[in-house]
Amino acid sequence: MSLDISDPQKITLASAVYERLRDDIITGSQPPTHKLHIRNLCERFAVGLSPMREALSRLSSEGLIKQTDRRGFSVAPVSLPELLDLTRARCWVNEIGLRESIARGDDAWEEKLVVSFYRMQRTPRVVADSTTGRNPEWERAHREFHLSLVSGCGSDWIVGICDKLFDASERYRHWARRAGVVRSTAEDEHRAIMEATVKRDGTSAIALLNAHFQRTAELVERVVAGEAKPARKNRATAPTGRSDVKQKNQRAK
Repeated sequence: MSLDISDPQKITLASAVYERLRDDIITGSQPPTHKLHIRNLCERFAVGLSPMREALSRLSSEGLIKQTDRRGFSVAPVSLPELLDLTRARCWVNEIGLRESIARGDDAWEEKLVVSFYRMQRTPRVVADSTTGRNPEWERAHREFHLSLVSGCGSDWIVGICDKLFDASERYRHWARRAGVVRSTAEDEHRAIMEATVKRDGTSAIALLNAHFQRTAELVERVVAGEAKPARKNRATAPTGRSDVKQKNQRAK
């Protein structure tokens, strides 16, 4: 159902609901496969059916929710095959974006990258008095850092795809976070990626970025493997020939 574009209030409501529900799905507040009852959501967000359906349609087009005949909407499931495919795609596309950014990026791009790194570094990753422990400010800074890496490539399409892949990966990372799986070396990895990029060392920067994605995926696999065993076929490989994700069949404890 499309909104009447002559009614700005409906568009604003749909966008607000879309952003809040999208955040719930990515951060795991709305867990994978959870059924989304439209009327319950309307009551929760205090909106009518029209903006809610518009928000759900947008989320469906992004692959964050699934719509099936007669069964309505539900949060998209997580799976090891998708995790492998997602990690492989993320390595491929970000490699193109980073290589081109290093080749084309000017001083303004380099400054943007460095500033985004130090902003992320200064921002606490967790908030002790938060009910969830997560810090949305750090998450925004983290997103900005990764997008800054590829923002000098000269292609809005590449940046946009990297942005979409980031969100898809964040949903898996948050799912693992809720299960108690935490990265302890992410800050050092981010610094190494930034420094190699600023030195215009494309080979090292790409290898470090791919390894960063792969380590995250391996940690997430511990959680997802509690529900499904990893496929042994078609192992994901980065363009450099490295394995993206080890198939460990390791169950979450």
